[in-house]
Order: sequence, then C-alpha cells, then structure tokens
Amino acid sequence: MLPYVYRVTKYNPADRDQRGHYTGTEPSISDHGPVEAAYLQAIAAFAEEFGVDQLAIREPQIGGFAHFGLEPPVDGYGLADLFPAGLAGFHDGALVPIAAGLELVRAMLRDSGAWCRLEAEGAFAVHVGWDQYLFIGSNLPCEAALARARSLGLFPERLDASPYEFAPDDPLRVQRPADADFWARLHWAVSAHRATFLEETYAANASRWHRLTRDNIEAVRSQLTPRAQLAVWPDLLTDVDAAVASLPDEGLVEIIWEDKNGRITSTVVDETQFEAVTSQLASACAAGVVSLATDERHPLFTAVLPDSDGVLRARWQTEPTPSDRDWAFLKTLRRGQVVTGTVTTIASFGVTFVDIGGFTAMINIPELSWRPINHPSDVVSVGQEVTAEVLDVDMVRERVPLSLRAMQEDPWPQVAQRIGQVVIGPVTKIVPFGVFVRIEDREDGFQGLVHTSELDESSGDVVEVGDALTVKIIDVDIARRRIALSHVQALASTTENQPRD
Repeated sequence: MLPYVYRVTKYNPADRDQRGHYTGTEPSISDHGPVEAAYLQAIAAFAEEFGVDQLAIREPQIGGFAHFGLEPPVDGYGLADLFPAGLAGFHDGALVPIAAGLELVRAMLRDSGAWCRLEAEGAFAVHVGWDQYLFIGSNLPCEAALARARSLGLFPERLDASPYEFAPDDPLRVQRPADADFWARLHWAVSAHRATFLEETYAANASRWHRLTRDNIEAVRSQLTPRAQLAVWPDLLTDVDAAVASLPDEGLVEIIWEDKNGRITSTVVDETQFEAVTSQLASACAAGVVSLATDERHPLFTAVLPDSDGVLRARWQTEPTPSDRDWAFLKTLRRGQVVTGTVTTIASFGVTFVDIGGFTAMINIPELSWRPINHPSDVVSVGQEVTAEVLDVDMVRERVPLSLRAMQEDPWPQVAQRIGQVVIGPVTKIVPFGVFVRIEDREDGFQGLVHTSELDESSGDVVEVGDALTVKIIDVDIARRRIALSHVQALASTTENQPRD
C-alpha cells in the first residue's frame, strides 16, 4: 500500500452533506474538454515530479462491469490506435509511456468501456473510479503536483488508501501457474481426449478460443497473450443440434463454434439473442455452450501465464476447479512423506483408494504388505484409518501412489538368515516347473519354490496341494523377493542327521 494517496476530483469538498455525498452542480460525466484536460495535466504533473515515464497496465477489463453506462459505448472501447496489435495489446503487465497512459485515463473518464489500473509496481499508481473520481498514489508526497492540481481547478484530498487498491478474492489461495507441469498435463489431456479447447482470457470479458491437438499445442502456446488466464475445456460437440439443445432458458452464455475451415468464433448472448445466433450455426462443424455464471462454469483445469522468468505476477485468480484444488494439494506433498488417510474404496482389480486431505491416493496390492495376500481386504477395510508413505507425486496425471508396507519392518532380511534350515510346510500351488511350499506356520507366511529338479520323485508319490512337504531353504533373493527350496536336499540332510547303527 502506498503511503501517499490522493483523491483528485472536480468536486469541491465544501459541496458535500454530512454523509459525504456531493450536492453541487458538477456533472458526473466527462466534459470532453477543459475539465478532462485538467485531470490529465494533474496526472502528468504527479508523474513528472515522481520521475516515472511509463506505467504498467494491471487487471485490464473491457465491456461488462468496466462500462458504467453513463455515456454511450464507443467502438474499440476507447483503445483505438493505442495498441498496434489491437485489443490483445491491452493486457496485464503491458508497459505504456505516460502519453499512452493519459489516453487510457481519458477513455476511462469518458466511460468508453475499457478500465484498468495503471501502476509502477510498489511506487506509483493511477486509478479511475466512478463519477470522475481519480486516485493517485505515490511513495512521495509530490507537493508541487498537488499545487499544480489546485491551480487547474481540481480538489486533491489525502486518503489512507485508494478504494481501487487491488485486493485478491482469496488471499490464501495459491494460483496455479501455466508452468512445465501445466503444459505436460495439457499434452496428456489432449492425448486422452484427442482434442481440447483452450480459452485464453487476455482481459476481463475478452477472450480467444483455440482448438488444441497434439500437433498444434506449442504453436498456440507461442502466440498467447502475456499473463493471460487459461481455461482448458472438453472438445466441442460435433452434434451441433445437441449443442443448441443445451442452451438454458435464460441467462448469459458464450457460444463457441468452428466452421469447416477451422475458424473459431465465439459470442456472448442472452436468451433474447439465442434464435439469431443459432441460425449462424447452420454451417458449423462443431459447437459448444459455456455459461458465464461462475457456479456453472466447469473447465477441466485452469492456470495463469507467468512471466518469461517463471514468476507469476498477474494478480487475478481463476475460479478453482477440482483439478486445480488437487494441484494445490499435490504441491504440498513430497516423496517419502508420511500421510494419514481413510480407506474409501477397495476396487475389484485390487487397488485400494485412500482419502488424504480431500485427495484420493491409491495403494497397489504389493504395497499393502511385505507378506503375500490374496486381496486387499486381507489387510485393510473401508473406513479404516491408515498411515502410509508417499511413493511418488505425479503432477501430470494427478496420482499419488502410497505404500503401507513402507511403514512396516521388512521381514526379508530375517528370512535370509534361515538359509540352510529344513522345514515342513504345506504345498500351496502346483505349477509346470515345480511346487510352492509355505515355510511359515501362518496364513500369510512366505512361500518358496521347489523346482522340479529339486523334487524327489523316486518314491513315485504324486504331490498334491495341501500335502506336507519337507524342504530345505537353499537361497533367498531379497532384491527379487524369491525363496528357493529343495526337497531332495532336505531328505539328504535328514538322512545325514539320522544316527548310525
């Protein structure tokens, strides 16, 4: 917040009632003449005394809220000839010389439909408010500029702060930047959906639409307006009639359509204009309808473009989607972190899903226990609270695999110490290359393989599941979690240990 803020107006403070309302005769619209010129000269005086020669456009808006309705709308929103690149040049962070900044102020004083904050970050600011109210903030008192404003017939008054000082909707929310993770996720989304739509909002109420395929993502990316808000949407409907049928009974919507030449058009309309616009869709190849009501807009995910150095300086916030909220949570996780959650689902294909702070993570069967299990329900149950270790944080697919067994002591080193032991255990499985035998007296005991070459078949007996078999532990491969057993060597060891006559 700047220490010196002045409200500069054409309204004499003496002409105010006890509630502070102006009761004089000055009109609340621009005179397009000497008073307007006085405002601009006052701003120039402040800028000159402060020593600033250019200002940055912040939070630009066109149409909608920006047009106060006191004067007729102007073609080009009063921005004609100010930006060689057209309206796309009127974007957050764009630097303009003081002369161009004064023309922007003129457009705002005339209620032409364009609005923005003009600022030298943390040092100087010009805000234009309703009814010809001008607010100038500075790090310096600018006494000479104040005197100049008074000599021009204006009335500067000291304030604690500008009522148009930027204040984020949610100061605690971290806005998702369009960084490497974002573009990787966008590539993944395009691959999964074959195509998606990217909404590029370069000023409030002003956006462009791009149909993304795997072949054109980088080309579109290179042409985006600096600091634009981005929203990723599902592809348009090729059934145009179905898109038209999705129009609401009333309310503002944005209709987007693509013609046979790949040209994309969008327009904002209400129920009184639906019929006229839908007639234009007759030749469309695909179309879609997006509500302008915040609680009815459901993009896949959103972001804001950072500057070229990777720093996100744009101050506006997109409305967070479920994916955006997941992203914010995933940014707090790291590999090896221990988390606590509640088992929500045990899937038929063996994966256990766990709610950790509103995000659904997963545990694959091998990560439930060091010991062999047939089904996750052998270890966990729905509603159970579990503590697990984060194995990875996949920002692209938004997946977090967990490990329950990482929180348990690894029993395999103890198993390795049993090499050479002879044990008797049940046969649990018969395979073409041998049989598996459980070497521990417990249902989830470790099992080893007796290869056919290590089976004693001299007796002619057929081994069946459930038979007790004497085996010797001949090898334990901790890395591959495999135990090798021998029936032949177990019998030989038993014979050797028998007393001789």
